[in-house]
This record gives sequence, C-alpha cells and structure tokens, in this order.
Amino acid sequence: MTIDSHQHFWKYDPQKQPWIGEDMKAIARDFMPEDLKAVYQINQIDACVAVQAHQSLGETEFLLDLAQKNDFIKGVVGWVDLKALDIESVLNRYSGFEKLKGFRHVLQGEADHNFMVRPDFLNGIAALQKYNFTYDILIFPHQLLAAVELVSRFPNQKFIINHIAKPYIKDGFYKGWAVALSAIGQYPNVYCKLSGMSTEADYSSWTPEQIEPYMQLALDAFGPERLLFGSDWPVSLLAADYGKTKELVTNFIAKLSIKEQEAIMGGNAIQFYKLWI
Repeated sequence: MTIDSHQHFWKYDPQKQPWIGEDMKAIARDFMPEDLKAVYQINQIDACVAVQAHQSLGETEFLLDLAQKNDFIKGVVGWVDLKALDIESVLNRYSGFEKLKGFRHVLQGEADHNFMVRPDFLNGIAALQKYNFTYDILIFPHQLLAAVELVSRFPNQKFIINHIAKPYIKDGFYKGWAVALSAIGQYPNVYCKLSGMSTEADYSSWTPEQIEPYMQLALDAFGPERLLFGSDWPVSLLAADYGKTKELVTNFIAKLSIKEQEAIMGGNAIQFYKLWI
C-alpha cells in the first residue's frame, strides 16, 4: 500500500492559520477529505495520516471526526497541551480513540529554542509511552540539538522528524543541518518523514537535483527502514502539484530495492503509527 504519512485538513480561518501569509494565498481556503480523495485516486495513494495544523483540542476532535467519517484516513496526529498538569487524564481519555496515533506541537514556532527540554514539556512526553502514542517533531535546523537531547532521554518513545527538519534549501545551507540530522538519526527510536521539502526551496524554481543531496543525507542518516513518504498537502501545493511532490520521492528512491521502496512509501508508516489497514 502507498500511504501519505503527512497531510492536513482545515476550514480556513485567518485566526487559526495566521501562518498562511501573503505569499501563500493559494492555500487560504478550505481543504477537506473530499478534495484529497480525488487527488489520491489520480495519484494511486491508498491511505493517509492526518496531522494537526492548529494547536487546540478542538483540532484533535476535528481530525478524529473526519477520520471516523472517511476510511482512507487511517491515522490522526493531534494536539494536546503536554505541559498541562492533567496530561495523564487527557491522554487516558484519548487512548480510547483507535485512529488517534500520536501528537505534535508546533515547536518551530516557539521562541524558546529549548522549549522541548523544559521539565513541564518533558513530563508530558514521559506520559506518552504508557498509551503507545507517537510524537511528531516539527522543528527548524537550529532546534535539532535540543531535539537530540529530547530523544536521548526517552529511548523507548517513538519520535518522528517532520520535513527532514526543514533545511534552508532556498538559501543553500546544508552542512550544519546535515551534521545535526545525522546525529539524531543515530537514535533507533527516531524516524524521519521525506515531506515538506520543495516548500523549503524556491516555490517556483526548485529542481529535484537541488533537493536530492538533502534526501540522500536523510537516507544515509535513517536508512530506508526509518524513512516515510509524506506529501504535506495542501501546503505542498505552493511549490508543486501532488504528482510532482510524490515523484520527487519515488524517483529518488528508485535506486533502492523494491522492498525498501515499499517500506518508505507505506510499510514504515503502518509500522510506526500502527495503522489498521
């Protein structure tokens, strides 16, 4: 099966999606399951994992409702306040939702570069394993070292880096990101999504050749057994249509064995998120 491990839904609201700026007007509208289902039929995608795009419990409930109504949404990565004093009871309540697989916080938006290693946040991360929840790490390259500190403290917790940690492809920066991503890739409990890459380059002039060194580094750091294909739809539409986004990955991994390609394009998502297929 081919599984998109990272995409979003929203009913556009400037208050909920303030990050959609003037240069992103193409996605300043509603994106719902009926829109994506048509795209998946064209591009031979069997299922997906829906990821939070707004930091509220309402967002988690919204995605769970969509997943209940649409069978092709096999998993949800929601949001909870991991710093909350009642995090245990919140997680306990959510543990009853079969399609809720894990959580994410928009760490890239935190002014405190060490937000993820503060005691209150760590307390929330420590509670996830009891309920078999995963954790998606959304960060910029300068936050990778704090992320290394985070994952090193929880060797039995499953983590996954979103968008290969958003390297500054447009600016041509590589070495610092490469060293830090390689470091976090040494932890076997950490996976990585080949997603959201073209939007880190120039929307209109990026090329696969420009992005290939970044994908190669991710492949070297995590191996084919810990990489997952993700589209980052609809954000990806700023730089390419769905077919081109998918081909960026499939063309790159064509040099691998069929088994390794199938793992990256679906098998690893099933294993990491424990999807019921």
